[in-house]
Amino acid sequence: MVKFVISYSGGKDSVLALHQLKAAGDEPVALLVMMNRQQKRSWFHGIEMPIWVDVSESLNLPLIFCESGDDSYEEVLENGLRQAKAMGAEACAFGDIDIQRHWQWNCQRCQAVGLRPLHPLWQKERRECVETFLRLGYKAVIKCVQNDVTPVDLLGKTLDSSIMQRLEDLGLDVCGENGEYHTFVLDGPLFQRPVAVKQGEILRLQYATVLDLHSAREESAGEEESIF
Repeated sequence: MVKFVISYSGGKDSVLALHQLKAAGDEPVALLVMMNRQQKRSWFHGIEMPIWVDVSESLNLPLIFCESGDDSYEEVLENGLRQAKAMGAEACAFGDIDIQRHWQWNCQRCQAVGLRPLHPLWQKERRECVETFLRLGYKAVIKCVQNDVTPVDLLGKTLDSSIMQRLEDLGLDVCGENGEYHTFVLDGPLFQRPVAVKQGEILRLQYATVLDLHSAREESAGEEESIF
């Protein structure tokens, strides 16, 4: 049994990595979330703080928030890993699948603080990862899409087999490992309750179009389903 912190984006791959490690008998000690200091949202997926609090409570895992700018990302992440180590973590888990430079970068961060890197999805077939995620019963909403590559009308849709097929028909990677799309996981076997969110604005940025999400926890009090 290995105690680990997970580098957690809230997307399907990090959730599946967490699921696989727990199923193997390993023990998570915390979720490490990298936050954009200027935007006060998580890097890459743009999740706001109140939603992360709901995620932490639903997964029954403490959060390690690491706020950084562009020029301090590595340093701040390593400081977060040191916090996790002080909490008993022996390793850090990542949801990367097969991009070698990501694997190398993860290993370097772990080596710097004396933690083992764990990559439970490494070298898995990409489609198999998505199929496993869906078969386990997780629910993920498509949070952002890459401009000029992925159809914007996928924003806000729940990832399923029909969307996988559509992506394949368009010649895109069904796993989105190359940045074609990102997801945010709302519910599934590890969650004690669904994470309630409501749809905000659709924002077109330089490289991606993003669906803003807001916590709807108070509105969903007493309900069993997430608002979306």
